[in-house]
Amino acid sequence: MLVGSVPGWPAVLTDGPVLLRPYKRGDGKAWSEVRIANQKWLAPWESAPPGPWAEMNSTRAYGYVYQDMKRAARRGESMPFAVCFEDRLVGHINLGNIVRRAFSSAYAGYWIDAQVAGRGVIPTALALAVDHAFGAGGLHRIEVNIRPENVPSRRVVEKLGFREEAYHQRYMHIDGGWRDHLGYALTSEEIAAEGGLLARWRRVRA
Repeated sequence: MLVGSVPGWPAVLTDGPVLLRPYKRGDGKAWSEVRIANQKWLAPWESAPPGPWAEMNSTRAYGYVYQDMKRAARRGESMPFAVCFEDRLVGHINLGNIVRRAFSSAYAGYWIDAQVAGRGVIPTALALAVDHAFGAGGLHRIEVNIRPENVPSRRVVEKLGFREEAYHQRYMHIDGGWRDHLGYALTSEEIAAEGGLLARWRRVRA
């Protein structure tokens, strides 16, 4: 579903019980609950602002997060998706830092509720988002940067066939220090012959 003048945004994407959609103002309670419940699972990997986790992920904080996401999406700088599984908000995917014209690239970031990790939800969601970015979104390249120690997140991109192409030293300030990251990437040509990334992912799962 496409509406508006920004290429590919807003959009609702589905595959079975996995649904990607724009955030709504009323998502605050569900977003806060899943974020707070997953502090130990998420906090080591996120470049979060200073402050208590519960405060930074409260329903009040969601109001600011929601407005920031909405503004960036309207400017065409990002595509922030709420990830839902069996009608419950369980995660997040953002295609951010979108640059168009000769670059036509974006960075993907994601997180998932530990309760549904390992069930194929976030690889399916990322595959949906990438196919959408390469299609209606008009992009050519998606990059994902992950700390080497974050094995679950690395498995997501490796299952989908992203190329590991770089090692970024002291790339981002996370969890109290400047952390190294592995750089992964994928271009539209790499999956065109396979019918898209979701089609590739379905074959891998089978």
